[in-house]
Amino acid sequence: MLRYRCTDFFLARTQRNATSELLRDTPHTFGRLRRVAKFSEIRWSAGGNKRAHGSDGYSFAPRRPRERSNERVGSKRMNRITTALLAALEALLVVAIGIGIAMVPLTVLWAARFGLSVEWFVFWRAAADIWLLGNGVDLTVQLGSDVAAGLGLAGADTPFLISVVPLGFAMLSVLMGVHTGRRAAETPHRWTGVGVAIGTYAILAALVTLSAASDTVAPNQLQGFVLPTLVYAVGVIVGAELGRRRTEGVVTGLDPVSRHIRAGYERMPQTTRTVIEGALRGGTAAAAGVLIVSALAVAALIAINYATIIGLYEAVQAGVFGGATITLAQLALIPNLVIWAAAWFVGPGIALGVGATVSPIGTVVGTLPGLPLFGALPQGTPAYGFVGLLVPVLIGFIFAVVTRQYLDRPGVPERTTLEHVLTGLGIGVVAGGILGLLSWWSAGAMGPGRLVEVGPDPLVVGALAAAEIGVAAALGMLAGRVRLPSVRRAKR
Repeated sequence: MLRYRCTDFFLARTQRNATSELLRDTPHTFGRLRRVAKFSEIRWSAGGNKRAHGSDGYSFAPRRPRERSNERVGSKRMNRITTALLAALEALLVVAIGIGIAMVPLTVLWAARFGLSVEWFVFWRAAADIWLLGNGVDLTVQLGSDVAAGLGLAGADTPFLISVVPLGFAMLSVLMGVHTGRRAAETPHRWTGVGVAIGTYAILAALVTLSAASDTVAPNQLQGFVLPTLVYAVGVIVGAELGRRRTEGVVTGLDPVSRHIRAGYERMPQTTRTVIEGALRGGTAAAAGVLIVSALAVAALIAINYATIIGLYEAVQAGVFGGATITLAQLALIPNLVIWAAAWFVGPGIALGVGATVSPIGTVVGTLPGLPLFGALPQGTPAYGFVGLLVPVLIGFIFAVVTRQYLDRPGVPERTTLEHVLTGLGIGVVAGGILGLLSWWSAGAMGPGRLVEVGPDPLVVGALAAAEIGVAAALGMLAGRVRLPSVRRAKR
C-alpha cells in the first residue's frame, strides 16, 4: 500500500512539473503563432478571461470581421471619391489654362487699351471663341457694314466661316489629357478617374460653347459639345493606357478587347506579323522624320526673314499689348506651319486663298491674312525647290533600311523579296495616312472671299506621300540586306 502511494506521489509530482513547464513556455509559443497568423481568424487574448479555459488567464477568441470589412469598404469608397475629385479638378485646370492663354492678354488689353470702358464679357467671348476654334469648332462670323467695308474683301458683308484650327491649343489639350490619364492609371480606380475627367471636361466645354455665342461670332453648337471633349478624351485614354502598361505590364493588364485583338494578331503567321510591324514602325518613323525636317525649315525661314516679320509688326501698329496678342495667336499656328512645310516638301504645297499657292515649283500669293508670321513665306520661284522633293524620298529610304535591320533579329524567319516590298509599300501607306490626316486637320477657311481655302489638300498630300515614301522604302528594304556594323556585332 505504501509502495502504491509513493508511486502515485511521484506520478502526480511529475505531472505538475510538466504542466508548469508547458504553462511557462505557452506565452512564447503562442506569441510566435500570433506573429505568423497575423491575418487569420484566431486571436490570442491574455489575462482576465477565465470563462473559456479556466483560471490560466489565456483564451482563444474569434475575430470580428464585420468591423474590419466596414473599415475596408469605407477606405475604398474614400479612395474612389478622392480619385474622382482629383480627376474633375484636373479637367477644370485644363479648360482654365486653355482659355486663360487667350484670356490673360485680352484682359490686359481691356484694361490698358480700353480703360475698362468696354464690357468684359466681350473679351471673355473672344477668348472662348479662340479656345473653341483651337479644338476644331467652326466659327460663323457676321461683321458690321462699316467693318466689312474697311476690310475690302469680297463677301465680308455676309456671314463667313473660320475653320482653320490653331493646332497649338489642340496639342495642349492632348498633352494635358495624357498627364491626366497617367495620374488616373496610378490609382486603383483608373476608369473612375478617366470617366470623371472626360465627363467634367464635356460639361465645361458645353458651358463655354453656350457662353461664347454672340451676334458677331457664333460657334457651331454641336461641334462645341463634341469636338473639344473628343480631343481631350484622346489624350486621357492614351495616357491611361500608357500608365497601365507601366504599372501592370504589357500583357497581364490588358482589357478584354485588347486581349482579343492581341490574340487575333498572334494567330497570324509570323511573317505576316513581321510585315505589319515593320510597316507601322517604319511608317510612323518616316512621317515623324518629315515633320522634324519641316520644323527645322520653318525655324530657318523665321530666322532668315526676321526683318520682314518685324516690319509687318510695325505696319500693323497694334501696340505692345496688341502685339503680344498677335504673337500668342501666331504661336498657336506654329504646328500648322510645320504641317504646311511638310506638304511643301511632299510636293503639292499649300493654298493661301483661291488662286494663291506656295509650292516647290513657285509661289503665287495675293491678299494674305494680316499675320506678320506669313512674311516668312518663300517668294517667287525657288532656285533649288526641286531639292525639297528629295526629303520624303531620302527619309523613306533611310528609315526602311533601319527597319530592315531591326526586323532581321534572331528568332525571326527570313522573308521573301515580295514580303520586303510589301513592308516598304506599307511604310509608305502609313506615312501617307498620317501626313494626310494632319493636313486635313490643319486646313480650312480663314476668312471671306478668297480666304475660304487655306492650307494643303489632304488627299493629294496623303497620296503623293504614300507614293514617294512607299517606293523609296521598298528599295530601302531590299537594300537593307547589308547589315550595319552595330547590328552585325549585336548578332555575334
